[in-house]
Amino acid sequence: MPAVDPHSALAAAAAYIRDLVDPDEAGLHDLLSRCAVRTVPRRHYLSRSGDRIDEVYYIHQGLVRVVLVDPSGTEHTSHLAYEGLLFAEYTAYLTGTPAAYELQALEDTAVVVMPRAAIEWGYAHMRGGERLGRLVAEQYFIYLDRRVRGLLTVPPQERYAELTRIFPGVHARVPQHMLASYLGITPEYLSRMKRAALGRS
Repeated sequence: MPAVDPHSALAAAAAYIRDLVDPDEAGLHDLLSRCAVRTVPRRHYLSRSGDRIDEVYYIHQGLVRVVLVDPSGTEHTSHLAYEGLLFAEYTAYLTGTPAAYELQALEDTAVVVMPRAAIEWGYAHMRGGERLGRLVAEQYFIYLDRRVRGLLTVPPQERYAELTRIFPGVHARVPQHMLASYLGITPEYLSRMKRAALGRS
């Protein structure tokens, strides 16, 4: 995969943090000095089910899907994470239990890896560190609530329209069967919805 400038990746992560809180620059520098930039080739995994999770990731470049594999071996795409997002297998990270989900790069991907030790250091020493953790947790809770309510109460056509609104170009970046899994529909039904949308345009 193409080389990634680690300074650019860390600068993007710093900008993400500044958008949420007002850190002291020395503390922010020290926090990021405890992080690292990792590149993950397409179709490779950041983590697998059963792993112990001690890292949170900021996506600088690329696309990651969060996958749950059921007992029959069927893969379910629960989340799509793209540039500018912070994500992890949060339940495993917070509880110390083995991961249930797998994090797979759908494209060549570059992430800033924030180890647990760096995050704990930020909580203790960076101005706004604990507030940063709270805001990230709140954002993730809101996302999960909207995701569950959408799957349970919103018609598939509306879920599809909302996804294409917030994630332009999703069809070019995510295979159709994974996109259908994320939407909670079959690939055949997704094809019909796409044809209907083109007919209205």
